Amino acid sequence: MDEMLKKLKYLFAPKSVAIVGGSPVPNKIGNVLMKNLIDGKFMGKIYAVNPKYTEVLGVPCFPRVTELPKAVDCVIIATPAETVPGILEDCGQKGVKGAIVLSGGFEEVGRNDLAQMMKDISKKYKLPVIGPNCLGIFNPYTRLDSIFLPMYKLQRPGPGGIAFITQSGAVGSTVVDLAAHYGMGVSKFISYGNGTVLTECDLLEFLENDKETSIVILYLEGVKDGRRLLEWMKKVNRKKPIVALKAGKFGKAMAAARSHTGNIAGNYMAYKAAFRQAKVTEADDLVELFDFVKIFDQPMPSGNRVGVITNGGGMGVLTADAINDQGMEIADFSNESKEAIKKILPSYGSVGNPLDLVADSGVESYKKAIDVMMNDQNIDSLAIVVLTQTLPIDERIIGVLSEANDLRKKPILTISVGGDYTEAYRRAFESKGVPSFNSPLSAIKALKRLTDYAAWRNKNSD
Repeated sequence: MDEMLKKLKYLFAPKSVAIVGGSPVPNKIGNVLMKNLIDGKFMGKIYAVNPKYTEVLGVPCFPRVTELPKAVDCVIIATPAETVPGILEDCGQKGVKGAIVLSGGFEEVGRNDLAQMMKDISKKYKLPVIGPNCLGIFNPYTRLDSIFLPMYKLQRPGPGGIAFITQSGAVGSTVVDLAAHYGMGVSKFISYGNGTVLTECDLLEFLENDKETSIVILYLEGVKDGRRLLEWMKKVNRKKPIVALKAGKFGKAMAAARSHTGNIAGNYMAYKAAFRQAKVTEADDLVELFDFVKIFDQPMPSGNRVGVITNGGGMGVLTADAINDQGMEIADFSNESKEAIKKILPSYGSVGNPLDLVADSGVESYKKAIDVMMNDQNIDSLAIVVLTQTLPIDERIIGVLSEANDLRKKPILTISVGGDYTEAYRRAFESKGVPSFNSPLSAIKALKRLTDYAAWRNKNSD
């Protein structure tokens, strides 16, 4: 397996790719794959493999893998399940570095015989295989894209530090689309489906030392080796935070998970215990998963004391309630901060935390208040409520928050609640790397997870 993992780099950063099943017919999977690589400006050489054609979309096409002019780094297979073992055998004979099998029809439908053939061929040639029954890999750094969903339906995010390991292509594609929508960058997207050859454990092992990855998302339905997963979660989470979502927790959902990827979902309480033991941050649903990932891109806080800035008193109170509810602490301002805040507020303003800048305060008041709290040693993180509906707030607030965020001194988050106008601001905040939430409780829950992880990692640092 060590040799396979060494070859994984060729799947993420290949210099040449061959699409088996490449097709000129619109809306065929092989056609979408070809177009995505071409339109996405994949950095390497592209070939098609299909006995029906000599050229596909201007790309040279060959009858089979063994007839390619030279061995390619990565082969993407999108043909019926029965053809896959033979294609993998061709890959091995040709000296291909790795393969991505998108095709379904293996363990999830009881075809364990085909799955075993895949394993045997992979072992014989030490050929790393992602899949089957998956979306494969997307790497924005190299523009390798095996997602067979067209770009006009599913946006691709730009480069960043978030790696996403998922058994489900559907869940994975949803998160990828949301990441692109909010301007969040990813390092690797890996949909591994049934995990017939390489499992989530192998992928965690690879990502542990991946320089482009700083955060790992893990979506699980079932695993083959729970003990190994626990050990790798422990190891990776000490260096890079893992945010996990477990599906197929109870009853018929467990059976659904088995039919989806052919893996046993297992007892949810065992997974929950493993997450706790490895100090992995568990999300309860996709919304929480996305919320937690956003906040984990922030600098690690040194404590649980929160400073709150708002231009609406009621929202500040709700945020304070959420801080108490999550077992965090509303910070006490230093004497220096109190004196500085008095100069920011109007004569009728009140110095306190939450700090209410009042509705007629503008962007400049936010900038001054953020500067004060960033320099107050009694404050570990900032929750900034921005009611975009008030007249003095304009697009300059985006720059103020972005500049504060770029300092990387303390974690900051924003809370903005409203309709389309507010959502446009929230997307702008996210595009600048500033986590934005549409409710105080979801924001503080995310901040609590970051704070707990930071405390644990600081305690367990080497």
